[in-house]
Amino acid sequence: MTTALKLNDLSKTFLVGKSLLGAAKGKVHAVQSLTLTVEQGETLGIVGESGCGKSTLARMLVGLLPASTGSIEIEGAALDTADPALFGRKIQYVFQDPISSLNPRKTIRQVMETPLKQLHKMPKAARDKRIAEIFAAVNLRESFLDRYPHEFSGGQAQRIGIARALAAEARILILDEPVSALDVSVQAQVLNLLADLKAEFGLTYLFISHDLAVVEAVSDRVAVLYFGAVVEVGRATDIFANPRHPYTKLLADSAPVVGRPLSAPEGRETELPNPLDPPIGCAFRARCAYATDICASKVPSLSDAGDGPQVACFNPL
Repeated sequence: MTTALKLNDLSKTFLVGKSLLGAAKGKVHAVQSLTLTVEQGETLGIVGESGCGKSTLARMLVGLLPASTGSIEIEGAALDTADPALFGRKIQYVFQDPISSLNPRKTIRQVMETPLKQLHKMPKAARDKRIAEIFAAVNLRESFLDRYPHEFSGGQAQRIGIARALAAEARILILDEPVSALDVSVQAQVLNLLADLKAEFGLTYLFISHDLAVVEAVSDRVAVLYFGAVVEVGRATDIFANPRHPYTKLLADSAPVVGRPLSAPEGRETELPNPLDPPIGCAFRARCAYATDICASKVPSLSDAGDGPQVACFNPL
């Protein structure tokens, strides 16, 4: 298979609390030495609770944030934002909040025309034809083009956001919580649309979400993030049927299920560690019921479990 996206030891560190002399008082390691490969035509789900680094990772992948260390390769070429037009034709971002991601002062036609003008230098006739094709693909009426973003529902606005990404003819889409702001019935419509578009245009997705049920439904593989690091990665069916990392099991047990009463998950702590004072050893140790002495002194790395998931744990389940 062809590799669409490759991340090599990617990390992002933020300096916080600058003093009067300009020196930083601390550092937050939002993403830590992350290595992943996404194959062409694959959907890789990225899951984890709030604060684990999902959105920071997404913003690095589309060039909105520079990486502190490591590299990003898109279809074998290193990420290079020096030529925005070339970069934008390879990878695009679909935002979490569909309404706020659209310019309220521009009509939908102007929103759609921007990537066609800036990235492809298309003349008017070619732009009109391309926009009509994309709107048909996302099941929107062309009469919507002369309206403004505030005139649409959340589901319609998200379809417009997807259409804008498709207009750039990018082959990789970063979907950052693309259905979390939508009603459940509308979520299903948008997810089905994404599946159809993936098959029609040969797209590759990075699907970022905290909703495990959605990720399981759409993903081929899943990477679980905790405290900025990947703790488990493997096929979606394996990850959710038989989680090997205690954190993955905690996430699965914490997800609400219709007909099952809510209960506190197994573990000693319920909060993420302080990012300004990270723990020594395994970051999940304080919350883990299976922690041993080695967890307090060494950071586990991803181990290859043959055909099963890779897990970063000294005491996998």
